[in-house]
Amino acid sequence: MAFQTIKQRATTFVAAFAALALGGGIAAAQTYGFATLPAGSLNYVTASAIAKVLKEKGGMNVLVQPTAGDSVILPMVNRGEAEIGISNIMEVADALEGRAKVGKLPNLRLIGAPHAFRGTFWVRKDSPMKTIADLKGKRVPLGYSAMQTIDTLSRALLATGGLTEKDITPVLVPNVVRGADDFASGAADTFTFAFGAPKVREVDATVGGIRALEIPAGGIEAARKILPQGYLAKAAPNPFFVGVTQPMDVYAWDNLLITSDKVPDDVIYKIIDTLVKNAPDLLAVQPALAGFSAQNMYTDYGIPYHPGALKYYKEHNLTAKALK
Repeated sequence: MAFQTIKQRATTFVAAFAALALGGGIAAAQTYGFATLPAGSLNYVTASAIAKVLKEKGGMNVLVQPTAGDSVILPMVNRGEAEIGISNIMEVADALEGRAKVGKLPNLRLIGAPHAFRGTFWVRKDSPMKTIADLKGKRVPLGYSAMQTIDTLSRALLATGGLTEKDITPVLVPNVVRGADDFASGAADTFTFAFGAPKVREVDATVGGIRALEIPAGGIEAARKILPQGYLAKAAPNPFFVGVTQPMDVYAWDNLLITSDKVPDDVIYKIIDTLVKNAPDLLAVQPALAGFSAQNMYTDYGIPYHPGALKYYKEHNLTAKALK
C-alpha cells in the first residue's frame, strides 16, 4: 500500500508539472542563447545591450554566450544551440552559400542589421605611419583561424593602400582580440578592430595612445575586388572613433542578427518589436546602436529572412533597402 501511495503521489506531481508547462509557466522561464564574439569585442557589447533590453523590457531570459569567433557562432545558431547570433554580412553569406570553412549552413535566417561595423588599422600615435600604404614591410596580424572573414577583411584593407600579403610580415592570430594583444605587447606594428569596441579603448590606454591610418583616395575599388560588401563611411574625432584625429573615411561592413529557421515566428517577431520600442535603452549601453531603427534593420542582402522578421516588417509597412 505504501508503494502504491508513493506512486500515486508521483503521478500527481508529474500531472501537475505537465499542466504548469501547458499553462505557460515553463515557457516563461525559457532561456534563449545569444552567441557572440569574445568579451572586449564590439559585438559582445552589442549582444549584452540587446540581451539586457530583451530581458528587462520583453521578459525574455537571454543568455549571452561569448565564443572564439564567427566560425563557432554560425554553426551554433544553425544547429539550434543558440537561438540568436550576431555576425557580419560576409560570414553569413559565405556560410549560406557554402564558401565558409565551416561548410554550408542552410538553416541560418536573418533577423536584421543592428548596426554597421566601421574599422581600420591602428598604429601608435607617435608612429610615422599615416596611411594604409605605410604598412609595407610591417608586422600585420593575419590568419584569423577563428574569424575567417576578418582575415579577408584585413586583405581588403591592405588593398586600399595598394598592398597584398606579400608586402607585409604576417603575424598569425586566431581572432581580433589576440591581434590587439599582440600589438599592445609589441609583437605587431598594427592591429585592426571595429570602432566602439572596449578592446580598442583598452589598447589606446595601454600603449599611451593610438591613431587610425587613413584610407587613400580611391582605395575602396581595390578593396571591393576582395570584399564586394565593403564600403566607406565617414568618421570624425569623438569618443566613439578612438584614434581619429581629423575627419576621414573608414572601412564599413554590415553587422547582422541571425537565427535558425527552427525558432518560432513569434519569438523573432517579439525580439524585433521589443528592440525597436526600446531603442534609447540600447543606445545607453552600446553607442554603435545610435542609428538603430526598424527600417535600418531591413536591407536586401539576397539572404533569406526569418518568417517572423518578415511578418514584422510587412505589418509595419517596411520595404527592404538596397545594399550599399
